[in-house]
Amino acid sequence: MSERVPSDHDAVDTHRVSIESVGRTDRPRVVLPDVGLHDGDVVTLTLDGDDYEALVETSLDGDLVVTHVADNRRLARERDGENRLAEWVTDAAVSVDGSAHFDVVTEGHQYGLRTPGKRVVYTATDAPDASLSDIASDLDG
Repeated sequence: MSERVPSDHDAVDTHRVSIESVGRTDRPRVVLPDVGLHDGDVVTLTLDGDDYEALVETSLDGDLVVTHVADNRRLARERDGENRLAEWVTDAAVSVDGSAHFDVVTEGHQYGLRTPGKRVVYTATDAPDASLSDIASDLDG
């Protein structure tokens, strides 16, 4: 079941996060706050209102980061397809070496990145059943 919840609702926990570049490239990465995520998690990540999927990784510094946001879970796991994070940084009023707001919508499953000061209404969903996720992962290879 899903429900609509605005980013300024008490149920949404908001953190300020840094947008950095990956090494000496202009590719963005978002350093994640300590919200119970782990290396290898694939989560729904909403970028200013548009839903995508993202793989949580550990940087060389030991931080949890997101560097690639994709259209679906398979592409996120494979780090394939268009990088929606790079597009968002280019199109939104955020920049590398700047910051954004990171919203916890459904812990362990759904999060949001938004431009500071922008209000977003999320369609909050429950995390998928673990057994169904395992079956889907097995089918994807």
